[in-house]
Amino acid sequence: MDAKTKAIVTHITFIGLIIALISNSKKKDEFASFYIRQTLGLYLAGAITSALSPIPLIGFLAGIVSLVLFILWLISLINALLDKKAPLPIVGDFFQELFKSL
Repeated sequence: MDAKTKAIVTHITFIGLIIALISNSKKKDEFASFYIRQTLGLYLAGAITSALSPIPLIGFLAGIVSLVLFILWLISLINALLDKKAPLPIVGDFFQELFKSL
């Protein structure tokens, strides 16, 4: 699997992320690793947001955060499709640093 394919597969559900992560562990590619780190951060942020959504006031804010996360995911997917290695606004550099071992 080439780097662009791994980067795109990463965006297709959590299972796609695992497939890309395993595939990238055999032959490390910086482009794929970049998008694995970005997408893993988005998925974890989404999981935390979902876990907090049942709380009344936070639930309303969680809906807004979920929409923002979806938009960031879409931006990341489009950049991967265009072979453009660009960190996400606001959280991209943080995710790159947090998951730098991947």
